[in-house]
Amino acid sequence: MRQPFGNLVRRCFCTSLKPYFNEIAPAKPSFFGDGWDNKGLFGIEELADASGFMEFSEGAKAKSYELLYEALSKNRTRKMVEIFDEMSNSLCKVADLAEFVRIGHPDPLFRKNATDASIKISREVEKLNVHRELYDCLKKVVDNGDVVPTTDVDKEVARLFLHDFEQSGVHLNDQDRDKVVQLNDFILHIGGYFVSRVSEPTLVPKEEVPKKYQDKFPVDGYNLSIRGLFTSSSDEDLREIAFKLFYKPDEHREKLLLQMLTARFALANLCGFPSFGERAIRGGIFESVAQVNSFLETLSDSLKPLAANDYNLMLSIKKKLDPSASEVKPWDPQYLIENFKYSRLSSALQETLSYFSLGVCMDGLNHIFKSLFNIHLEYCAPRAGELWHPDVIKLNVYDEHKQELGSIYCDFFERDGKPHQDCHFTIRGGCQLSDGNYQNPIVVLVLSLPKSNSFIPTLLSPHMVDNLFHEMGHAVHSILARTPFQHTTGTRCSTDLAEVPSILMEYFIQDPRVVSTFAKHYANDQPIPDNLLSTWIASKKFFNASETQLQLFYAALDQAYHGRDPLLGSNSTNAQAMKVCEKYYQFGYSPDIAWQLRFGHLVGYGAKYYSYLISRSVSRLIWTKYFSADPFSKEAGHIYQTRVLAHGGGKPAADIVEDILEHPVDPNYLSQSIIDDIVECNQRCKQFL
Repeated sequence: MRQPFGNLVRRCFCTSLKPYFNEIAPAKPSFFGDGWDNKGLFGIEELADASGFMEFSEGAKAKSYELLYEALSKNRTRKMVEIFDEMSNSLCKVADLAEFVRIGHPDPLFRKNATDASIKISREVEKLNVHRELYDCLKKVVDNGDVVPTTDVDKEVARLFLHDFEQSGVHLNDQDRDKVVQLNDFILHIGGYFVSRVSEPTLVPKEEVPKKYQDKFPVDGYNLSIRGLFTSSSDEDLREIAFKLFYKPDEHREKLLLQMLTARFALANLCGFPSFGERAIRGGIFESVAQVNSFLETLSDSLKPLAANDYNLMLSIKKKLDPSASEVKPWDPQYLIENFKYSRLSSALQETLSYFSLGVCMDGLNHIFKSLFNIHLEYCAPRAGELWHPDVIKLNVYDEHKQELGSIYCDFFERDGKPHQDCHFTIRGGCQLSDGNYQNPIVVLVLSLPKSNSFIPTLLSPHMVDNLFHEMGHAVHSILARTPFQHTTGTRCSTDLAEVPSILMEYFIQDPRVVSTFAKHYANDQPIPDNLLSTWIASKKFFNASETQLQLFYAALDQAYHGRDPLLGSNSTNAQAMKVCEKYYQFGYSPDIAWQLRFGHLVGYGAKYYSYLISRSVSRLIWTKYFSADPFSKEAGHIYQTRVLAHGGGKPAADIVEDILEHPVDPNYLSQSIIDDIVECNQRCKQFL
């Protein structure tokens, strides 16, 4: 039913975002609404209440069937890829929204109904993924061309749809296809079990812990519960006990990981790949496992002397605390690093907080986006029922012609029951609709920031500012990828490419020319003094080599477990862990420490954990080539927008990177970029040593 004032959007034209994000004890509008006035969650009328998920998902299901018949019709007049993308769009608009709501909505009924809708849509997707007649129609188009004219982008997206089909084994015989479906289902469930257990405490009999430390751990029946690593404790014996017990081998987690890796290897072989890694990285910046491993090995060799310098510095810190100390142990680094930062930087860092209120940081982001891309963020007053919590702030994004490009919902503040994770959710992807209009993207950014109180606004630590800029990098990627197809919009690209825009934003926040434009005291608007700014930037750079080496170790372990011989002919995960530890890990291998059984990212990344290192390398190269001379260059922003952001996943990732860098994708070139970054970081930190 048409609603009164349904198209009226209340907007504020204040150029600063600071009043909305720095509001002290703000008076929030009514956000639930009732009756005709309730416009529904995200402005979707069916979601005026939780029961609407049924109608919402059924509508998507019906639309997908209608499009299925069109795709199979001999009288088809539209491009096959357009039909596929519209089908994908109808299902993703439910699945993506439901995925966020089931995690982020405070109302249990909304979460439950979103979960039910997600399951329902997932089943429909699974049916389509093994629809052989639909696959054959698409493959014919990819192999022989469409019955209507197509562009290079059309062909690339059609190829991606075909690749997704073949990931599900639709091209196999009936027996093998059934096995693929069963393996995918098994991997999904066993991976979920493993992730849910990686952070579980280790239960040990009291007698395994020296008596004087038994009161440091919670009691669980007749056992002690080892929940954390006591990284802030000055007692090395306590840190050692906690570390060894927390990471000790666990039979149940070992079984789960073993089953998952074995099933992934079998799945890859069924689908025609010699390893799961070769199946997983298709379409990435590196186009082969050999390139990935070459990158990791080259980086490791160059990194070792730099990491050794970090550990020598740690040892000198340890010797000041204990003159008899002779080496740094695995349970020492985090404590020693924090000790160093506290003794050298804590006073200055505490003082810097007042210059980084959430509001000035949002204005800083707005200034960067306006300078580079000619876009700006504006506060938008929410309609009744549009938000899921009164703390959420809605922003609209506009270009220089006042054309609306999309919306960003900022769910930034801590609250009871809210997951503690910083992440970006695509609620609706941008795409060209069949009626000629463009579907603007909608994204949600979730952070876990402290709320303002009666006296001061929300103040951000250096880590919090980095996270804010990182997630806004994802949001701008989603907004500015004005792709014709939602299947490849924004962050819907290879994992290693998706992290480039977010990590690039972290380089902006490391540049004093950028930070000095917005870092102002919340009480008097005074700019941050140069000495405090230098300390603030340097605080994020210490021990960069050793941290990178740890991430490299995890990336190599992930590759090895998804390679052509995941278990090295054994019946456990230990043999591969030992080989990788000895090659990549500073402290070598110990049979009493099972790192792999606490590494939950083996599930979510699955042969792609190296992506962060690649993204970091590419981001630095983009920064150096285009922005280091002038971080507000409109010309550089235009090049970056047109060569990277605009494509989303509609162009091969390797081609995008080569175009922007004007250099071939090469493991040595990309590994050297990270080394250069670390050396530069070390130079910045010298004055504080």
